[in-house]
Amino acid sequence: MTEPSAAPRRRLDRLRFLTIAAAAAMLAVLAGVYGIDGLRSNPDAAACAAAVKTAGRIAPLVRGEVAALSVSHRPFRVPDVAFNDAEGRTRSLKDWRGRTVLLNLWATWCVPCRKEMPALDALEGDLGGAQFEVIAVNIDTRDPKKPLTFLKEVGATHLAYYSDPSAKAFQDLKLAGKAFGMPTTLIVDPSGCEIGEMAGPAEWASADGLKLVRAVLADDPGNVTR
Repeated sequence: MTEPSAAPRRRLDRLRFLTIAAAAAMLAVLAGVYGIDGLRSNPDAAACAAAVKTAGRIAPLVRGEVAALSVSHRPFRVPDVAFNDAEGRTRSLKDWRGRTVLLNLWATWCVPCRKEMPALDALEGDLGGAQFEVIAVNIDTRDPKKPLTFLKEVGATHLAYYSDPSAKAFQDLKLAGKAFGMPTTLIVDPSGCEIGEMAGPAEWASADGLKLVRAVLADDPGNVTR
């Protein structure tokens, strides 16, 4: 049998190499972008399984005033973003482990944020307590007195004041694919896992909003339904 010449053999080897490389690249893309089971393990899968279950259970309640909420379909632990409390102490989302959190990033220059603030304050007044808190983090980067003045003007008396003048919290969430504009809101379970996310404002203290949040809290065995 005649052996193939060197040139055709090299072309055949190169074709095989390119085919294998293309297949490997495709698998990497699928694993990285879509997280297909078996292609890449998800380190949050076990820890965040309960959050995904809760998200599925509350999905029928995503309507009306909270119709823009996107419930989680795969496990995702929310980055432990850092911010300051009213006394200037550094806090992070990790400090709220064991509690359900509605994390909201807002700014006074964001008109929808300003419109939404009374509803967030009312939600905290209605359901806030040992098992749940609305954490509204202001990311104004210039005048630190402006957000405090605004909160006073709208009569926000239930929300604790949190701020991040560097806006790093927003950037961290953006890098994680969880912040695309203002306001940004995430519902986070007691393990720090995402239940749902929303880009834009909502009437959180409406009947739709309260029903949704109460349904989330119903999964917390330490919560007293209010």
